[in-house]
Amino acid sequence: MRELEYPFDGELILKKSKKLKRMLLEEHPDLIEKRIAVLGGSTTHDIIRVLELFLLQQGIRPVFYESEYAQYWQDVMFDNPELTAFAPDLIFIHTTNRNIAVYPTPRDSAERVEELLAEQYGHFQMMWNKIADTYHCPVIQNNFEYPFYRILGNQEAVYPQGRIRFLNRLNEMFYQYAGSHESFYIHDIQYLSAAYGLDRWADPLYWHMYKYAMCMQAIPDFAHNLANIIKAVFGRNKKALVLDLDNTLWGGIVGDDGPENLEIGQETSVGQVYSEFQSYVRAQKDIGVMLAVNSKNEHDNAMAGLNHPDGILKPEDFLIIKANWEPKSKNIVEIAEELNILPDSLVFVDDNPAEREIVSAQAGVAAPAIGTPEQYIRVLDHAGFFEVTSLSEDDRKRNEMYKANLVRKQQEALFGDYREYLLSLEMQGTIGPFEGVYMARIAQLTNKSNQFNLTTRRYTQGEIEAFAADERYITRYGKLVDKFGDNGVVSVVIGRKETAEDKGCGVLHLDLWLMSCRVLKRDMEYAMMDSVVEACRDCGIGTIMGYYYPTAKNAMVREFYKTMGFDKVEEDDTGVTTWRFVIPDAYEPKNTVIRVER
Repeated sequence: MRELEYPFDGELILKKSKKLKRMLLEEHPDLIEKRIAVLGGSTTHDIIRVLELFLLQQGIRPVFYESEYAQYWQDVMFDNPELTAFAPDLIFIHTTNRNIAVYPTPRDSAERVEELLAEQYGHFQMMWNKIADTYHCPVIQNNFEYPFYRILGNQEAVYPQGRIRFLNRLNEMFYQYAGSHESFYIHDIQYLSAAYGLDRWADPLYWHMYKYAMCMQAIPDFAHNLANIIKAVFGRNKKALVLDLDNTLWGGIVGDDGPENLEIGQETSVGQVYSEFQSYVRAQKDIGVMLAVNSKNEHDNAMAGLNHPDGILKPEDFLIIKANWEPKSKNIVEIAEELNILPDSLVFVDDNPAEREIVSAQAGVAAPAIGTPEQYIRVLDHAGFFEVTSLSEDDRKRNEMYKANLVRKQQEALFGDYREYLLSLEMQGTIGPFEGVYMARIAQLTNKSNQFNLTTRRYTQGEIEAFAADERYITRYGKLVDKFGDNGVVSVVIGRKETAEDKGCGVLHLDLWLMSCRVLKRDMEYAMMDSVVEACRDCGIGTIMGYYYPTAKNAMVREFYKTMGFDKVEEDDTGVTTWRFVIPDAYEPKNTVIRVER
């Protein structure tokens, strides 16, 4: 919905929230439901109202628990039965500098300042630890924005007694906690308030009249930024940035002006703007964003532009370069197919509004209104398409992994026999119960995998760790390496045991089976099946039950269990199917091409 795409009109969102909600529910029938507890140190009703819109836009239907005013700490520490029964999937703690109980004064000694700092941090740390012990769910915590006045003037950030220095130090303690605790995220309202304008953000009228932590007009910006964290936690980030060339990555038209006359580099102010944008785009690779080109151009001209000596981005930075005269909507669908991801995982950046509209309408791709070149970075950055909640080694190597996949496809074309091709890859798999070193990646996969995901259940890292420690479950991760590179952890299975006294009569219910689409058709699913069967035999289980829950994205695995040798035993009106596999005494391993280490 255009009204909710950044840059948006916050006043319009506030005025038309009910109408926008109705439209969103009509536009997004395939929603995942999440229970979100909002624990406020100030009034939160309007934040929830607008946050719901941005989450619906991301495919998430939120169900909210809202604490009473300023009861955020009490709700956690005194075990509110209503919150406990709510069983949140995520907790957001909405605090502000107004919730600091005691600030230092210019009269306080340095020792007294340290005591106050420890007291304030201890107040929050105690609450966070209680949440971890009780609710085992992700937590989002506001940091603290600056106060709207400075008693000590510019020395507020220098003297220990200054409120700005006090808040900076308290924020740093929050950051250290976040860095050492999984599934704990900081909502950076210090940055948000600065970007919005602190004088407007902290207008005292809204606190004293309504107990709002910010002015009413800032709520959409606040809710949008918060929604970006939540959708990233629940696997709704975009995956790739697809870029036009002329007047997008450089100033000018390479086919008309020639590469030597393009605006790029440090010689002109316009060239500097485009260089800064190219540096920003290149940095996206470091957080795992895949890059591609979609340009109406002669291929040779496009390559000449990308090889400009003053350019930051080079041809090798892109996984796919489509420079031709085909419709850009056709090119972008092909890019998604070649990357083996869905089109709605792409973000298309083009200076031409008409091209953006066509691609968005025909391919279902996000195409932000990026404005003038000076605004490109701000619009893309504030839009939060690639919000980082964790940064794994797989994220850092994603471009290299996908580049290796493209080489594999080229190699495949050289073989007439597909099995011979698979053997030529010299694949080595590692399959075993969940291990600590892979917990973050396993949780990330459960929230990101949509196409090859039989039940589409999403789990936090805490839940993944709980499954690993629970003897009632069989867990398996699968890691795949071949001669072209390391694919990382690519498959996850979680099975719930139903034991029986008679050996071989127990049942395993597969609550989750997923695989990264970058290793489709590589027989990893057969290797995982063999490992699950082996685990079942080891604990006296003779039957495996599989379940398929249809979504708009996972139709490709509708008959997956049939290919694994399961029999369909039930199908309801919604397309949910139940499958049974009775392990034979003479089970023949299904994987014949991957050398598996256990």
